[in-house]
Amino acid sequence: MSFNNLDQLYRSVIMDHYKNPRNKGSIENDAVTIDMNNPTCGDRIHLTLKVTDGIVEDAKFDGEGCSISMSSASMMTQLIKGKKIDEALELADIFSKMMMGEDYSDKYDLEDVEALQGVSQFPARIKCATLAWKAMEKGVKE
Repeated sequence: MSFNNLDQLYRSVIMDHYKNPRNKGSIENDAVTIDMNNPTCGDRIHLTLKVTDGIVEDAKFDGEGCSISMSSASMMTQLIKGKKIDEALELADIFSKMMMGEDYSDKYDLEDVEALQGVSQFPARIKCATLAWKAMEKGVKE
């Protein structure tokens, strides 16, 4: 597949998550709640996690922001559901490395998250992509 076709596919995946977000909403009972924002651009996220016996049982988000920020939150919540906390944190580390343009582990199938790989070429957008991930890290560590 040519670079142009791959780029278009990734854009399509990002826009699909932005227009049809997965796990949008909040968890009401016994949920870890994290609110974070990116003052640089105004992106804002409200993340709720239900963690039971060290496993992320459910993850939902709400907020406002650009397509990168909101699609990243949608992809992240999909990817971490059912994962142990240490696996979710490892995925956040892998995502961070991907955003910095570094080689990252292929231990996990990153699924749709790989569509955000091109964001690493736009330093101003990295904070948009990592906002939800930083919120998740903060939440599971508390």
